[in-house]
Amino acid sequence: MKEAVSKNELPKLSKPFWPDSVQLPSFNKLDKDIFVDVAIVGGGIAGITSAYLLAKEGIKTALIESDRILNGTTGHTTAKVTAQHGLIYDEFIQHFGESNAKLYYEAASDAMEFIKQTIQEHNIECDWKEEDAYVYTNSEQYIKKIENEYKAYEKLGIQGELVENIPVPVQAKTAVVMKNQAQFHPLKYLQKLVENASEKGIDIYENTTAVDIKHGPHPKILTKDGYHILCNFVFICSHFPFYDAAFYFSRMYAERSYIIAVKTKTEYPGGMYISAENPVRSLRSVTINGEKLVLIAGENHKTGQGIPMIQHYESLQAFGDQAFGIQKIPYRWSTQDLTTLDKIPYIGHINEQKANILFATGFRKWGMTNGTAAARLLVDIIKGKENRYRELFTPARFQADPSVKQFISTNTDVAKHLIEGKLEFALRKPEDLAPDEGAVVSYNGKRAGAYKDENGSLHIVDTTCTHLGCELEWNSGEKTWDCPCHGSRFSIDGDVVEGPALKSIKKLKG
Repeated sequence: MKEAVSKNELPKLSKPFWPDSVQLPSFNKLDKDIFVDVAIVGGGIAGITSAYLLAKEGIKTALIESDRILNGTTGHTTAKVTAQHGLIYDEFIQHFGESNAKLYYEAASDAMEFIKQTIQEHNIECDWKEEDAYVYTNSEQYIKKIENEYKAYEKLGIQGELVENIPVPVQAKTAVVMKNQAQFHPLKYLQKLVENASEKGIDIYENTTAVDIKHGPHPKILTKDGYHILCNFVFICSHFPFYDAAFYFSRMYAERSYIIAVKTKTEYPGGMYISAENPVRSLRSVTINGEKLVLIAGENHKTGQGIPMIQHYESLQAFGDQAFGIQKIPYRWSTQDLTTLDKIPYIGHINEQKANILFATGFRKWGMTNGTAAARLLVDIIKGKENRYRELFTPARFQADPSVKQFISTNTDVAKHLIEGKLEFALRKPEDLAPDEGAVVSYNGKRAGAYKDENGSLHIVDTTCTHLGCELEWNSGEKTWDCPCHGSRFSIDGDVVEGPALKSIKKLKG
């Protein structure tokens, strides 16, 4: 990838830093039917940590990943390892009570401690660094919320502080600090867990897509290539559950956010930061090839909705240049996160009737701790071991406030975009596009999606999402077709990039 230089250009390609700096092992596709005790679907932090824990217990396990392991959300994270998940604890106290709010904090803190101890146990060089984590605001409307969050810290016994100034050169009226949090290189850490699990006999298969589960005393996972995995338990750790037995797509929403790695003119003082208000601005340092850079993240929005995606990168660039001065931008990338109705992840049995199928999803933007907590809980459940976080995370929970309001809001938004997409009339034609441009067009009298590559070749697809029929929108930042209803994403040639869709969209030309 060509590196941006003196003019501070954004890199042409969206590509995360983390995979560039490690040599991950590769694994073959599944090419036969197998039987194991536990089958894990998904090779991110939740799936890999589960495999590592099951390997330590000597439980026969296979993990399958539709692409390469650690290439999804885990490979696109900012990698803050923290219990500070934005302004969340005052809200949780109001909705769920102090005891459950404290449990959430302790689950994240225990996950952070588990990661730290695992690093020490295996002497993993993964740039682990303990930092204070700040939530700050420059909005008068959020000052009271920050103050209430600090009061929540006091109630829950969280080590923190209310401050008027923050160390970075960003305007802030007030901030709340959570002490002694951490950041690290996620793939250097997880690479060691993969190696350890493999050495202990865990089978890992890449480029192996699960498409369905036949339920029974021994669930059978069916793959896209026609092979199956018979097992005693299934762990679905595939970000969005590929097997949805309880309409979880209606109980979550997908958001995209953006990250640029920048070399700054002003020295970064340390610490991790996130703004309370929108547009979100998140900061942390990272070392790339011996050079200290800053990760600037934020600009979150519902997938498939809003302004042209490349403008989000440009906004982060403008913010970074104003705050620090930017010398160069070696990397840019984006990520997708799922949020549940009440902001607490779903971890546990997919439903009561299918107790041998478990899943973990809805980590919001805090997958390092939530994904680790999920793996530990899933393993405890199948071992019959007591875990005090089980009821907190159970997918069967229901809180009238805020779940009812959020359910109505989320699904009203889905209906709005479903109808709008069907009524949209495309005026442009494929031949009108400039090289490296994509848009909704009229093709053979029907709505279609077209992308003209740099060589002038057209890639035209049907824009109807194969999940529930919403109409897709062009993502100029990532060159994908994104669903504004439930977050599915497709390549310029129609292949599934991200679920819940399982089937490709129809390729019309290219």
